[in-house]
Amino acid sequence: MAPAIDLMDDTFVVAERAELAAYVRDPAVWRAWWPRLTLAVHQDRGLEGVRWTVTGELTGSTELWLERWGDGVLVHWFLRADPASPRARPDRLARRYTVAFKARIHELKDRLEHGRPAGVPRLPPAR
Repeated sequence: MAPAIDLMDDTFVVAERAELAAYVRDPAVWRAWWPRLTLAVHQDRGLEGVRWTVTGELTGSTELWLERWGDGVLVHWFLRADPASPRARPDRLARRYTVAFKARIHELKDRLEHGRPAGVPRLPPAR
């Protein structure tokens, strides 16, 4: 049976994949991004991201897949879960998690891309 909440999002970030991979592996980031969830690493995929099991307000799984794309990274986010409470409204939870994720990923995107004009390729790291 399909989970009550089945979300997916893609966001392009002009950054090094290694930098994003290190960021998303930090447990402090998970707690900040999903404060009502407890995440346990199911699979650390290195540069390709992380898969977690989810408990707390929701029960299921989530994943951040980091796909190298051009001069940046496509950040794919998946959340497949059921509400822990039978009284919870899956539609409201889905919207809340979607809006919260978009806000957080765009904060990160803005920080990593700061100073780079739109449409201009990322500069290679200084050697």
